[in-house]
Amino acid sequence: MDECKVYVIDDSTEVRQAIKLLMSSIGLEVIEFESADEFVNTDHDIGKLEGCILLDVRMPGMSGLALLEHLQQIKCSPPVIMISGHGDIPMAVKAVQAGAINFIEKPFNEQELLDNVHRAFKIDSIQRGKNMKIQLIKNRLNSLTSREKEVLYAVTEGQRNKAIAVILNISQSTVEAHRARVMEKMEASSLSQLMRMIIYIENSDIEPE
Repeated sequence: MDECKVYVIDDSTEVRQAIKLLMSSIGLEVIEFESADEFVNTDHDIGKLEGCILLDVRMPGMSGLALLEHLQQIKCSPPVIMISGHGDIPMAVKAVQAGAINFIEKPFNEQELLDNVHRAFKIDSIQRGKNMKIQLIKNRLNSLTSREKEVLYAVTEGQRNKAIAVILNISQSTVEAHRARVMEKMEASSLSQLMRMIIYIENSDIEPE
């Protein structure tokens, strides 16, 4: 969590300073932006930012909700906590539906805000862990030859070696050799584990063994 930062996007200098003072009191670094446009136009890779974003709903230029929708399209964007002095139930529902993990009204309760930030850090850590697993599996897949990939997908679809040999017009012994290399390159100890890896990159809710 040492790299985690709190990114505050709010057009109010007073609000940004208050949040910075609060976060600094527990050793958290705060990066300030006075608008959603400034955040988007800053030279940084949003997908690599670690921590969480505190995002005001109403700002000149791009609104907080518009930025939130933009962030949902970016892989591994930090979790977003919406904050507003004009909040109401419909707006809170819309923010959560758009991907925010919570909606806090100003003036906010300091402990509630801190609790939400720590929760966001945990969510960010879990999501990044999943993304790293996905990338690791994809890297292993990329190490396979075209023929090995054909054997891999045939195997995970339940095809037997004999049937794969007929489909690919190769000998059964060649299929077995390719299959062994697939297992080695994918670092899978069983067919079950191999299948779970493939399922995992398609559905990250299912953990590989």
